[in-house]
Formats: sequence, structure tokens, C-alpha cells
Amino acid sequence: MKRLLLPLLLAITHLCHSQSIISFADSVRQHYKVPELAFAVVSSDSVLECHVLGVKRANTTYAAQPGDRFHIGSNTKAITSFIAALLVKEQKIQWNTTILTVFPELRWRTRYVYDTVTLANLLTFRGRLQGYSYDSETPTFKELHGDYAAQRMQLAANFLTQAPQKLDKNGLTPSNLDYITAGLMLEKASGKSYKTLVQELGTRLGINFHFDYPNLKDTMQPWGHDENLQPLAPAESYKMNWLLAAGNINVSLEEYTRFVRLQLLGLKGKSDLLPKKTFEQLLFGMPQFSYGWFNPPQLPQHHVAFNEGNAGAFITRVHIIKEADRGYVIFTNAATPATKDAVDVLLKELTRLYGE
Repeated sequence: MKRLLLPLLLAITHLCHSQSIISFADSVRQHYKVPELAFAVVSSDSVLECHVLGVKRANTTYAAQPGDRFHIGSNTKAITSFIAALLVKEQKIQWNTTILTVFPELRWRTRYVYDTVTLANLLTFRGRLQGYSYDSETPTFKELHGDYAAQRMQLAANFLTQAPQKLDKNGLTPSNLDYITAGLMLEKASGKSYKTLVQELGTRLGINFHFDYPNLKDTMQPWGHDENLQPLAPAESYKMNWLLAAGNINVSLEEYTRFVRLQLLGLKGKSDLLPKKTFEQLLFGMPQFSYGWFNPPQLPQHHVAFNEGNAGAFITRVHIIKEADRGYVIFTNAATPATKDAVDVLLKELTRLYGE
């Protein structure tokens, strides 16, 4: 009888615990006026929490549902880097492959400072290209021509003619242009479009990756909200398409947890896709910012990798804590200052409960 009671008591305890954190998360959501908030806690072998709360669009009754999709912004970078690692494993490209090795036609107009910039440099924010994001004023759509792939190539080529960015205090030169250029290199090396590479990875992991804001394809998906909490109507953005490999994936929380758990499994040497040393390289191989992951100095034997996505309508945060075997994911559909505060408060409580 005792053997039967113990699992039941554990299940009841976990249920009460989950109900408590759901209540806390929803109170945070309401206090900071976040329309929809989704969060998950995972380990390498299980999903400990996975919940979606609120409404898909502010001032409506469109209730949040499992399977709702969120634009993950710069968390795309870890996916791009993972694809790069798979292509390196397949010997289709190398970490030390330079931009001009892949695109020799750009040599005549590229500044000498970029001659030795490699794929690894680009993916670790050490490419020295000038900054560019979704709110940059130039170039405009009219200044480039052809389809989006051609425009991304022109964008990268134009920035290769510009003076390099100065190193920041951490020795980095953060720029979405690094990832735009890296994405172009991966396309050329594989002979496949970036979207195809992402979708092939999704097939392997059981994840249905999409692109652009979720409501562009389905208005019943969550709408993003700007810094004034105004919902953004469906509209195609040329800048988001230029930033494809840097930050234009959308995905559901439930499916994205598979990518986060993959990192934890890999750090334990339990993934068939890549060896343990490659996962260590991706998350912690370079100081401050590795391959799609920030990793500032931590306490001894305490390795934390994280990133935040924010393309002006959704804020998403992902933390991976190696020693705790924990991954924390928080998705929202708003980009207000208060939303950032909500994410901080919820993350602090989750790590307190589950380990940091």
C-alpha cells in the first residue's frame, strides 16, 4: 500500500506546486499588463512545467491556447548556429571558412579588415560588421532589388564596404549583420535556402518552425504588441525577411522545449546529432557570447547560457543552466518595458523553485 501511496502523493504535490506557479505567473502577467504569457521549465529528460496564459490580443477574449506560436527574435541565432554545427559535421563548411572563400566575387569591394572574418567569428559576434536591426532606417527597401535572398546578399555586400565596428567592453561587435552573412554562407555551402535548412532541422526534432510574426499566416494566432501595448496587425516586413537568420522564426512553446532539452541532453553527451564537445562549444566555447548564446562569467562551476528575443512585438527569454540540468523558457506577445519586468520577475521565481 505504501508503494502505491508514494507515487500518488508525489503526483498530488507536483499538481499543487504547478497550480501555485501558474497562479503566480498569471498574477505577474496581469500586474504588468502582458496579454499572453507562456513559460516552461525543462530538464534533459522531462518537461517540468509548460503553460500558456492570457489572451492572444489585448482587449479581446481570444483565450491563449496550447500550440500558440510566438516570434522568438534573437533566439533564432542559437538555431542558426546549431544548423551551422550540423553542416560542419557534414564537412560542407568549416568554422574557419572565411566570407571571401564562400563569396570570392565580393573581394574587389570588401575592406581588408574583413578578409579573414570566418563563420565562427560571425556566429560569436566577432565579425566587426556595423550594427543593423529591425528599427534601422537605412538602407530602405527601394535601395535594394530582386527577391529577399538577393536583397540579403546586397545588404551584406554593402556593409562589407563600411568601416568596422569598434569592440565593445567585452571585446564583441554585436550585429545582426553577422548572422545575415553567416546565413548566406550556410545557404551557399549547403545548396539550400535558410528556410529549408530550418525546416529540415525541425523535421529531425519534431518541431514545426515557421517564419515572420505568427498572425501573418493565421490571424487567430497571437498578435504582437508594440512598446505602447498596441496590437500589430498582420503585415509582411522586408526588414524581418532581411534578418531571417538573425531573428525571424516563430514556434510554439511546447515544440520549442524540444530544442532546449536537446541542448541539455547534448551537454550530457546524450545526443546523436552532435558530440558533447560541440554542444559545449556552441553554448560556452567563447567568453561573453558563444554561438547564439550569451554566457558572461559565472561563479566557478556554474555555466549559464541565455538570450532574449525582441523584434518590437514579442519578448522571449531562454536560459540554460548546465549544472542544474535546467532550461527556462518564457514567451510573451508584447514588447513594452513592463513586459521585460514581468519576464525578470517570473524567471527569478522559476529559478528559485527549480534550481539556478
